[in-house]
Amino acid sequence: MEEKKTVLIVEDEKSIVDIVRFNLEKEGYAVLTAYDGETGLAMALEKNPDIVLLDVMLPKMIGFDVCRILREKGSSVPVIILTAREEEADKVQGLEIGADDYITKPFSMRELMARIKANIRRTAMQQTGPADAGGAMSAGGGLTINPDNYQVCKQDRPIDLTQREYELLTFLASHPGRVYSRIDLMEQVWNYEYVGDDVRTVDVTVRRLREKIEDDPASPSLILTRRGVGYYFAGQ
Repeated sequence: MEEKKTVLIVEDEKSIVDIVRFNLEKEGYAVLTAYDGETGLAMALEKNPDIVLLDVMLPKMIGFDVCRILREKGSSVPVIILTAREEEADKVQGLEIGADDYITKPFSMRELMARIKANIRRTAMQQTGPADAGGAMSAGGGLTINPDNYQVCKQDRPIDLTQREYELLTFLASHPGRVYSRIDLMEQVWNYEYVGDDVRTVDVTVRRLREKIEDDPASPSLILTRRGVGYYFAGQ
């Protein structure tokens, strides 16, 4: 019998915790709960859950700090940021410090469940090893991608990418010249069977990735936009 996957909910609004826990348990998940950031951080490190649902505005320690410390301590547990705030800067900050996903309240349970399943499935796939392992890949523009150690270098200098940035770059670079819409990328890279309205996450991730790998992010030469269609990699 397959072991239950464990979801840690770090959220100070009890009504949200109760409804999310009810739906998760109905779907067969084991659920842990914390109502402040400090407790949530301690539980994430001690209990080793399969995924963390993390509110931003928390007592004792905000969610961004919880996520940042988790990553600094070497935890790669998938983190979905939950917040009522829609500001672009908040989304960028969450993704930059290593959150895997971002969902804005109020959210549908269907979408939340789809994102939880997708992130857990993606982590399980990674643990079996990258499918294209076998040496570094030259992606053009002085960029090399090494799937053996998940390291990206530009002109032999390592680039510090978040996990999602690495996955997006690897996917696009593996299909040079092919244009993918935002929904395509949400399905292929974010691994969503159900895609909500928040495809802006793709734009944020592309922009952050360009800032790290392009010589001139305002005039990119590696990840390009096909207006009205989507993004493609032109590094070769």
